[in-house]
Amino acid sequence: MPRCWRHSGTHAETVVNEAETRAEHIDPALKAACWGVAEGSRILREYSITPGRIEGQGRRGQPLTADYVLVYRNHKLAVVEAKARD
Repeated sequence: MPRCWRHSGTHAETVVNEAETRAEHIDPALKAACWGVAEGSRILREYSITPGRIEGQGRRGQPLTADYVLVYRNHKLAVVEAKARD
C-alpha cells in the first residue's frame, strides 16, 4: 500500500494509516521481542475483548476488538492498539 503525501503549509508530511503502522512498526517490534516466536508465546490479532455494552431489551452496543493481545503460557498479558500516525 503506497504512502500518501499531504501538503501542510511549507512542507509535505507522510500520513501513515493504522495498517501501515502495524506492518512497519508493531509487527517487526513484536518479532524482535520474540513474541509469537518463543515457545509458549502467541499473538492474537483482531481479538474480541467484549461483545459490547448491554443497552437493554436484548441489544448490545459495538463490540470492542483489540489489534493485538499478547499471550504467554495461556495467560493474556497485554493489549496493543495500533493508531494511524499523522
